[in-house]
Formats: sequence, C-alpha cells, structure tokens
Amino acid sequence: PCPSSLRATYWLGKDTLRVSAALFAENRRRLCAGLQATDGLPARSVVLLQGGEQTRRYCTDTDVVFRQESFFHAFGVTEPDCFGAVDVDSGKSVLFVPKLPESYAVWMGRIHPKEHFKDKYAVDEVFYTCDIAEVLSLMKPQTLLTLRGRNTDSGSTTREAYFEGISRFQVDNRRLHPVMVECRLLKTDMELEVLRYTNRVSSEAHKTVMKHVRPGQKEYEMESLFEHYCYTKGGMRHTSYTCICGTGTNSAVLHYGHAGAPNDRTILDGDMCLFDMGGEYYCYSSDITCSFPANGRFTPDQRAVYEAVLKSSRAVMAAIKPVCVCVGQGVRWTDMHRLADRVHLEELVKMGVLTGSVEDMMKVHLGAVFMPHGLGHLLGIDVHDVGGYPEGTERVDEPGLRSLRMGRVVQERMVLTVEPGLYFIQHLLDQALAEPAQSCFINRQVLDRFRAFGGVRIEDDVAVTADGVELLTCVPRTVEEIEAFMAEPAKAFGPADDASG
Repeated sequence: PCPSSLRATYWLGKDTLRVSAALFAENRRRLCAGLQATDGLPARSVVLLQGGEQTRRYCTDTDVVFRQESFFHAFGVTEPDCFGAVDVDSGKSVLFVPKLPESYAVWMGRIHPKEHFKDKYAVDEVFYTCDIAEVLSLMKPQTLLTLRGRNTDSGSTTREAYFEGISRFQVDNRRLHPVMVECRLLKTDMELEVLRYTNRVSSEAHKTVMKHVRPGQKEYEMESLFEHYCYTKGGMRHTSYTCICGTGTNSAVLHYGHAGAPNDRTILDGDMCLFDMGGEYYCYSSDITCSFPANGRFTPDQRAVYEAVLKSSRAVMAAIKPVCVCVGQGVRWTDMHRLADRVHLEELVKMGVLTGSVEDMMKVHLGAVFMPHGLGHLLGIDVHDVGGYPEGTERVDEPGLRSLRMGRVVQERMVLTVEPGLYFIQHLLDQALAEPAQSCFINRQVLDRFRAFGGVRIEDDVAVTADGVELLTCVPRTVEEIEAFMAEPAKAFGPADDASG
C-alpha cells in the first residue's frame, strides 16, 4: 500500500477502532491479482463500481440513514452517490464523487474539495461523477469490468454500474462478480481485526442485556439497550440486521422482530429469552445469539434443551478443519450441519422427546423438524456474506439443508457463524405428527410438555485458522456461567461507564 493509505484512517474517537485505508488498498490489490489470474482477461481492463445512493422514505423528503453498498466498500467510502475505478494492470485507483450544489453548504455543511477525498480514502485520483466518461476515455480501457451477479441467498442481482456515455465503451459484466466474491470470502489480517472488534463490542452489549433483563420488561427494551451499548461504546450506528428479541413462545419464531412482530411482548417470569443481535462497524458485521432464562435460573427442561444445543455447537467447532492444499482434506459445511442434527437427535432421545434409532431418524430428516434453518453462514461485509454457493456448488434439496447458506468445503480465513438451535414450532410439530415416517419416533406425551417451550439458539462467530477455529464471540455459554453471571449485581449503564465492565 502507498504511504498515504497508511496515514488515512477511519476512527470515531474514544475507544473505537482505528481502521487504516491500507485495508482497502490491499483488497483492491487482491482484486487485481484475482482478475489477472483469470483466463482471457483483456489488456487495459478497468474495474468500474457504482456505490450506494442516498434514498428517501417513500415519497417524502426524509432521508434513510445511508449505509454503503457492500461491494463498493472496496474503497472504504462512507458517502453516497460515488463511483470508483481501478486499473487492473497498474492498480491505480480513481474515485468519483458528486459535484454538490452551492445549497449543500447551507443545509448539509461544508463542500469539500476533491483533494479532501483523495487524502481521506488514500486513492490515486479523485474526479467528479459528471466527468466519468471523459476521465475513463483518458484511461483508454480496452474493457470496462462491471459488476453483475446473483446473490445466492436473496436471489437478487447486483446493481451494475451505469453512467451517461457508457455505451462508448466495451463492457464485460460477467468476469468481475465471481472474482470479487472470492476476494470477500477469505479475510485479510486487517479485516479479521475489524471483525474481532465488532464481536468484542457486540459480546459486551449482549452481556449488558443479560445483566439488565427482568420479567415485566418489554422485548424492545432489550433491543434498545443492545443498540445503545453498541453505538455508545463502539461507534456502531448500524446493526447488522433487525434485532431478534424473542421471549417465551416467540423464541421459536426464527426471524422474530419484523414489522408484524416487532419485539413488543412483555417478558414473563420463567420465559426463555432468545436474543439474536449484532453490531456493525464500518460495514463489517457481527451475528451473535444468546439464550437464557429471563429470571436467571434454568428449569430442568430449559437446562436439558440448552445443553443439547451447546453440545451441538461445541461438537461442530471441534470438528471444523480447513482444507489442506497438500492433501486436499477438509470438512464440508453440509457435513457440519448433519453433525449438529445428529447431536440434537441424540439429546432429544435422552430427554425422552424421541425414541428409536437416530440413524433412522436422520434418513427421514427428523432433525429439520427441530432445526429447520441452516447451521450457519459466512460473515463479513454482509451478515450473510457472499460466496456460499459458487458456480458448480448446488444446494442440497433436503429439509434443513436447503436453508443452509453455504455448501463449500471450509477454508482458512473464512469467518463463519455456528448457530445450532432447537425449537418447538407448532406448525412443524403438527406436520411431523401427521407424517407416519416421522411420528413413529415421537413420544407425544413428553412432547406435549415442551409445546410452549419456545426455542434455544446459540450463535458464535468463528474465524477458521490453519488447525481449527478462533472463537471471536465472548459471552457466558455454560448453564453455570450464565446463572453465575446473571446473579451478579448489574451496574448502571450510561455513556460514562467503562466499556470493559
């Protein structure tokens, strides 16, 4: 990276993390190297990316809080309505920023000169977006590489860069997307440091919620407390996704917290809490779920379900091994999902909910009745990060596995969530009881005891290392740790409190 990239830093003051522009210079270098390694790359190729746009709330003049488009985060730019270009041969980076009207200075603040953005983001040159066609013509590219590809989780297609005059250039919109996805798949040391930070702050926020939750409170109070901690202590204006604060039977609603169920239930004594929340810093995500009793003491049934999920989580983390180039070995993520299913079924047999052969249960996919979602997913600039299903890797069309967001062999420098769960979802239980191939394993009398249980999920973020995993999340996990932690007096939480507390 050039010396200016070592000087330029994103920092929100106090104890927040300093992120060097060298992180993005390195990612652009990796992108160029990846493109140069592809077959038939045209000479004088230039990557062109379009950043996110400032949007408004429906037909009003109220702005939605801006968050940068994830692929454009290769430039580390926080402002909207920008473009960026990278000369693949030389690595030269060019940023295009909007030319703002004079009225901006009245309503929005100072209009910065182009040199401000050159220093702020450590790019080689800065021009206005109205001059894109002219500037690119001077670069004399044989081909513009634009981004067009499908997100395998959402099914949506990336927005391809467009500007007035692009028809004058030769455009290739197929080559860039798979290379950028592979670059995002494996994290650099600098990216891992940011992800450690997001996990550290979010873990402390979860612990603060555990300390302050009480029967009689509303679920949204816990969401508010989590977000307050992340923003106050970590400079995290955004969460990685809508917070899930399910208690009681809501803890079995996998994507609870949406507009139709907005974390609005009153927490009752004896409820299990399932809080799935993650803060985001400079577009880098975290994704953590903690499950615990609202009153701080597990009942025997709560303990049994919780320890079954914990056993599953630890079995998966112990089994994760990255692919070894020399011998070609490694674990496939689909096999880790099946391992979690097997542990869950074994523990449900011990609890008396199920009876019979676990092998036979696996054949009829009984595990998906109690864990219908995938074991975990890639994590990075998006909470469900890209790269789970590259060309040639297909989803397994089986219950549970069809919801798995990654089907690859695990590789070193991937960052993954490990999030097994056991849920008693009425709809799925009724379906299983009506299906002879599955109902023959279910002890209906014992199952009735768990009908209103809700669910337990334990979600940790891990970085895959050469010989296993680095656990990024740091919260109480065993029953004993949770009960002891929740029994300790809670400090008052405010902006002046120590973040380490």
